[in-house]
Amino acid sequence: MISVAEAVKIIKNESFSLAAETINSDESIGRVLAEEIRADMDLPPFNRSQMDGFAVRTKDVEEASEKNPVKLKIIGEAVAGKGFDRKIKKDEATRIMTGARVPDGADAVQKKELTRQLLSENGESFVEIFEAARFKQNIINQAEEIEKGAKIFDKGEIINTQMIAPLASFGYAKVKVFKKPRVAILATGSEIVAINKKPKKDQIRNSNSITLKILAEKYGAESKVLPIVGDDISNLKSQISETIENCDVLLISGGVSVGDYDFTKPVLRELGAKIFFEKVSLRPGKPTVFAKLNDKLIFGLPGNPVSVAVTFFLFVRAALLKMQAAKDCELKKGFAVAAKEIKGAKERDSYLPVRVETASDGKLVVESLRFSGSSNFIAFSRANALVFVPKGESYNQGSVVEIAFL
Repeated sequence: MISVAEAVKIIKNESFSLAAETINSDESIGRVLAEEIRADMDLPPFNRSQMDGFAVRTKDVEEASEKNPVKLKIIGEAVAGKGFDRKIKKDEATRIMTGARVPDGADAVQKKELTRQLLSENGESFVEIFEAARFKQNIINQAEEIEKGAKIFDKGEIINTQMIAPLASFGYAKVKVFKKPRVAILATGSEIVAINKKPKKDQIRNSNSITLKILAEKYGAESKVLPIVGDDISNLKSQISETIENCDVLLISGGVSVGDYDFTKPVLRELGAKIFFEKVSLRPGKPTVFAKLNDKLIFGLPGNPVSVAVTFFLFVRAALLKMQAAKDCELKKGFAVAAKEIKGAKERDSYLPVRVETASDGKLVVESLRFSGSSNFIAFSRANALVFVPKGESYNQGSVVEIAFL
């Protein structure tokens, strides 16, 4: 029996890298970058106004006040998409809108609320400025946000929705990403029926396959759910043999323990698979299997729904992201305060489903769920983290505990 850390290390060492492909940026959410993203222009590309108001020279308005406003001649207007191309000279100003290019000669923008427009008898326009303006006031300088050529995102970053605007702004209509791992999902057990069937006596619906499908796709894979295989060693052997050539990863749920009808490990051995481990010091998820056959990864996951989810998050997720060369393959970890006592197991490390909330004092608090065992998927449905409890340990109320965010 090996530790979770040892299991993850083996999985990452044995996971192979996929090739890259180019896709449309609007289809890239959740994919892993296979290239660096760099700015192809300064941002902003010019000195940009942050306000609606008037572009001025600070030395012209340094004595301006409400009692003694400074009067400037309005010589034009700058709006977003259409700037004013003349240079502003002494005692001149231009109307300017938010986002517009600041005209040459101007070194500040005074907001509209501190001004008043006037119209002379001969039709010329003027503005009164009621407050002095500081140098560069209400102006974002060219390249203040980023310079041309600067790196925005690293190779190996997972693309999220917040990254789409920068990609678009710097011309990445297409982006190079790593290919999706092809995942096949196989549920085993004569007691399992499809989710659209009404279970008969002694039967349950197949929740594991749809869970694994959704999770695999969440982490960048394309997935295929295979027909359920009952407790039949010949059928299981045939299904694995037919499937393994057309996938990168095979996920098998059920049949990994030591019961009379647990056929996953015997079948893998008969097929010549190399089994790297078959027991992990983990609660829930002890009988997890990791193997390779024809250089394809195979995970034998426990049949109970919570064990399936926990072992996916700890092990399968790491493999899928490593295959896509993601920089961060493991769950993000942190610390929180236990709201109640949390009991561990004597001989195994525990990764128990919990709900983490923010208390009024700003601390993260772990709220234990009514977790009665690895089949309690109702409790797990409320979880947003796993709490780590080393073997032989328990935590009292108020203890600081390590968590892994789901």
